[in-house]
Amino acid sequence: MTERERDGSGAAVSDGSERAAGDGSGAVAGEGGGAAVDREPLLLGVRHHGPGSARAVRAALEAAGPRVVLIEGPPEADALIPLAAEEDMRPPVALLAHAVDEPGRSAFWPLAEFSPEWVAIRWALEHDIPARFIDLPATHSLAWKEGRADEAVGETADPPDSGTAPDSGTAPDSGTAPHSRTEAGDGAPDPVAHTDLRIDPLAVLAETAGYDDPERWWEDVVEHRGAGAGDVFAPFVVVEEAMGALREVYGSGGHERDLVREAYMRLQVRAAQREFGGGVAVVCGAWHVPALRERTAVAADRALLKGLPKVKADMTWVPWTYRRLARVSGYGAGIDSPGWYGHLFGAADRPVERWMTRVAGLLREEDRIVSSAHVIEAVRLAQTLAAMRGRPLAGLSETTDAVRAVMCEGSDVPLSLVHDRLVVGDVLGEVPRSAPAVPLQRDLDRTQRRLRLKPEALERELELDLRKETDAGRSRLLHRLRLLGVGWGEPVVSRGSTGTFRETWRLRWEPELSVRVAEAGVWGTTVLAAATARAQADAVTAQSLADVTALAERCLLAELPEALPVVMQVLADRAALDADVGHLAQALPALVRSLRYGDVRGTDTHALTEVAAGLAERVFVGLPPACAALDADAAEEMRRHVDAVHGAVGLLGDVLAAAGTPDDSAPAPAAVPPVDNPLRGAPDSPHRDLRPRWRSVLRVLSGRDTVPGVIRGRAVRLLLDDGELGQDEAARLMGLVLSPGTPPADAAAWIEGFVGGGAGGGMLLVHDERLLGLVDAWLTGVPAEAFTDVLPLLRRTFSAYEPGVRRTLGELVRRGPGERGRVAGGGAGIPGFAADLDTARADAVLPVVRLLLGLDSDLVGADGNDLVGVGR
Repeated sequence: MTERERDGSGAAVSDGSERAAGDGSGAVAGEGGGAAVDREPLLLGVRHHGPGSARAVRAALEAAGPRVVLIEGPPEADALIPLAAEEDMRPPVALLAHAVDEPGRSAFWPLAEFSPEWVAIRWALEHDIPARFIDLPATHSLAWKEGRADEAVGETADPPDSGTAPDSGTAPDSGTAPHSRTEAGDGAPDPVAHTDLRIDPLAVLAETAGYDDPERWWEDVVEHRGAGAGDVFAPFVVVEEAMGALREVYGSGGHERDLVREAYMRLQVRAAQREFGGGVAVVCGAWHVPALRERTAVAADRALLKGLPKVKADMTWVPWTYRRLARVSGYGAGIDSPGWYGHLFGAADRPVERWMTRVAGLLREEDRIVSSAHVIEAVRLAQTLAAMRGRPLAGLSETTDAVRAVMCEGSDVPLSLVHDRLVVGDVLGEVPRSAPAVPLQRDLDRTQRRLRLKPEALERELELDLRKETDAGRSRLLHRLRLLGVGWGEPVVSRGSTGTFRETWRLRWEPELSVRVAEAGVWGTTVLAAATARAQADAVTAQSLADVTALAERCLLAELPEALPVVMQVLADRAALDADVGHLAQALPALVRSLRYGDVRGTDTHALTEVAAGLAERVFVGLPPACAALDADAAEEMRRHVDAVHGAVGLLGDVLAAAGTPDDSAPAPAAVPPVDNPLRGAPDSPHRDLRPRWRSVLRVLSGRDTVPGVIRGRAVRLLLDDGELGQDEAARLMGLVLSPGTPPADAAAWIEGFVGGGAGGGMLLVHDERLLGLVDAWLTGVPAEAFTDVLPLLRRTFSAYEPGVRRTLGELVRRGPGERGRVAGGGAGIPGFAADLDTARADAVLPVVRLLLGLDSDLVGADGNDLVGVGR
């Protein structure tokens, strides 16, 4: 849909929904005020999402008393107009049109409570007057190749040469310039355009009036003006004259879609005049009013509509947000301050005072010290600024300057919060349950109500405890929606706990998610059925083994018992055929991570464990040959695989040890039937020995000269961390590598693998001066000609350490090895470190550590003291 752009006079230019007044000779109802609409249509040119235009439209309709109200929008939505009167309908909302066979091809027509179109609809319903939409039908606009978009559409009013058709995007409440485009980049260049077709009507009028800001000009001449008695039609007369003058200078816009839309609207206006015998009022973007007044032949208009492409389209109401009305959301014809405009429209009187009170309330909620005196002074300052700037009333710029100076103490940090929460706003509209919706959307609505998980426009974090049934259901829903491509929530790292029974989600509902739900409707009529079908299809079409293992993990998180067998079968087949050790090593960690969810979520992971164990064995066999003769980049990638496999094997070993040797004679669980897996071991398969076998692989890697130094160093480090390698042996291996006969580059790579990679290597050097001394002695002996080559590796290794670790290492190196003096630092210093472990000091700490971990119920120290009592 085309984006509504700013019509020079502040009237919203609707890109294509310009209503053509039948014969073109219609004039605005008598300027004397109160004249009823008779034979000629009453054309009310507006600025989309403009509160001033909205108030003027209501006043004009009250004075004119039309028999029918025609509104810019898709005619397919006529049946949805009565829903606007229901109590559960709360703007901002949007009309959503999508192609039945391709839901992703969609368009929105957003409406806020301060949108002139919404005011016209509500007025018609309150007075029992027919209201109709007269824009080009969505069945054509969705099929139009140039205008295909994924987002908001019809609401926008594109000015003359913009050529944007009803695409994705909301209608700007400020009537953006003719060049504004929808998010989908709908507006193609006008083939008949001339040089100035990108002109912004509002900007031209503002510049003519001596303003450098079109928004400020619009506020002064429309939002802040008071309509005098008998003057309700004057604003529309002036706006139409201004738009007519601009079109004479810049042309009427030759874009084909604009011409077609105007032709269709003219035909609809003529039909309404014939049906009602006059008394027709039209609410449309101001830029298009001159075109609708133009006299054209009926045959010429029909000729423009001949042969238009079409698709079958569905239409419904969906919630919208203020944030999506804002231009910052990416919608080219949006407005800057929907929250401010909503306030202006809703404030009965004293808008500045009421606004400052809202700002003070927000800042107080954020623990800012704001008193009533701040509010009074801010109001006075805003009014003073308006007087100094020659403005009739304080506008957004004056109130913002006053808030910054008085309430924010000159800081833009709290002011940004005011802009985000109030000037833009996080208001999310609501639509009644009776509104048409795809079956999947209805099931989602029911699930949201059952789980008490209401969509909100404001981003928030949700902490879930999976041991609780409601939280577990919320987790399942969010994971299933992610599988369907509905990104309502994104998982984030939990701050309070790292246990698998806790999840943290960051939630924010965006209007376009309604389109994603409609698209996902092709997979099923319920969230569970759709997620299951989508997972099964994704498993078959997955490009790599890692993709399948990641999908298996997501199926477990989403608890899709019917999809898991299919995914497991594909996983087993892919793993059996994939000979790339890198692929196997990349797939194993995600697969093993999935095993953690069996206990918390009550999911059986028997078949998954079997596949993971078989995959691990293949990694063990293929890893040593795969690590030979690698260049630096490939070696670093393989080192990351080694780290990941090491962690996965540790977790898998715990799972196998807890479950015992798999019993193939036992019946397979119903949730995960047996998989025809060539990797599956016999009943006596030594899966329980995975960790010792992995340590054997690490020993092979640590001693093989053909393996790159970064991998050999990491293998030694992992063996040391597991207690499979003594400190003396590790020092001996390091001494061999750092001997003069080893090339400096290879030695530096070994050091990077041993103490780098974020594996706590810095603390290892801090607590073992023998290793630190070896590194120090080697580094000081590197020839000058080789030092430049190894410096990048060393810097990459040591720069990853925490600042405190680097500082301690520097102090240890500065004072030299073997001395037990105090390390200077911050005045206090810390004791030095000996070559051997101080067992006495370590034993003194162990009982308290065990108490903290809950490992012992009765703890008694070596001196006989009751440490439990001490701990208490």
